[in-house]
Amino acid sequence: MTRVAAIDCGTNSIRLLVADADPATGELVDLDRRMTIVRLGQGVDRTGRLAPEALERTFAACREYAAIIKEHGAERLRFVATSASRDAENRDEFVRGVLDILGVEPEVITGDQEAGFSFTGATKELAGSDHLDKPYLVVDIGGGSTEFVVGDDQVRGARSVDVGCVRMTERHLVRDGAVTDPPTEEQIAAVRADIERALDLAEESVPLREARTLVGLAGSVTTVSAIAQELPEYDSRRIHHSRVPRQKVREITEWLLHSTHAERAAVPSMHPGRVDVIAAGALVLLSIMNRIGAEEVVVSEHDILDGIAWSLA
Repeated sequence: MTRVAAIDCGTNSIRLLVADADPATGELVDLDRRMTIVRLGQGVDRTGRLAPEALERTFAACREYAAIIKEHGAERLRFVATSASRDAENRDEFVRGVLDILGVEPEVITGDQEAGFSFTGATKELAGSDHLDKPYLVVDIGGGSTEFVVGDDQVRGARSVDVGCVRMTERHLVRDGAVTDPPTEEQIAAVRADIERALDLAEESVPLREARTLVGLAGSVTTVSAIAQELPEYDSRRIHHSRVPRQKVREITEWLLHSTHAERAAVPSMHPGRVDVIAAGALVLLSIMNRIGAEEVVVSEHDILDGIAWSLA
C-alpha cells in the first residue's frame, strides 16, 4: 500500500482525497475525501483573470487540506488544476500561492490529460462488471469545461470543451450582475445552443455514439441523482453507481430551469454552492443523453480525483 494525497482544483470546487492505494489488487481505500466550493473561476470567462477573493478562498481551503495531509502522513502529493487556471492571465499568482502552502506546484493540465484521469478514476472499478456494456463514454461535467472520454480497456478518444455549469451560468443566465431567477426562455435557448455547438466539437474527435454505457461524473451529475432519489441529505454511498433514466433527468432539468433560488436551495441534498449553477449543469447532462440516445446515466462518485491518486501509486 502507498499512502497518497490527490487534490483536484477546478472552476467551482477544490477537492482532496487521501487514500491507501494498492496497484497489485486495484484497491483504493479512502482515508479522507472532501470538497470545498471556492468558485475559483468566478468571472474568468468575462475578465480572463482569477479574482482576488476567489484566490483567497482557494488558498484558505489549501491551508485546511495541508493540515489533513500532514495528519494522515501521506507519502506522495499531486495537485492538479483544471479549466479556470488554464484560462487565467494571472495563473502564476495561483501557482505561487499553492506552492507556498502545500510545497508542491500545481500542474495546470490539458483537457486531454484531465479526460484521461477522469476515465481511469471512473472505470477502474467497473472493469470486472458484467452488467455494463463497453465501450464507456465517461462525461465529467465541471464548472468551466466538460470532458468526454470513450474507451473500453483503454482510451479511444478524448476531448475537452468549454461548457460547464459555472461558465454557462455566467455567460447566459446572469443579468445586471445577478443570476436570473428563474431564467427566461431566451436565456435557456442560448445555453442549449452553446452546448450543442460544444457537442459538435466533441464529436469531431471522439466517437460519442459508439458508447454503450454513459458514465457521468462530478457535482452536477451526482446532484441530479440525489434529487432523482429524493434523498433527505447528500449520501455518496447511495449516489455512487446509481442509474438515472433519461426521462427523469429531463423532468429534473426542466424543474431546475424554471425554479427559483429559494426552491432549489430547499432541496435537502443540494450543496449551497451549487444552487445557482445546477440548472446549467443538468442541461449539459440532458443534452449529452439526447445527443447519443442514452436511456440512462450511471453515476460515479469516483472521478478525476481517483485517477490522480492512481497516478501516484
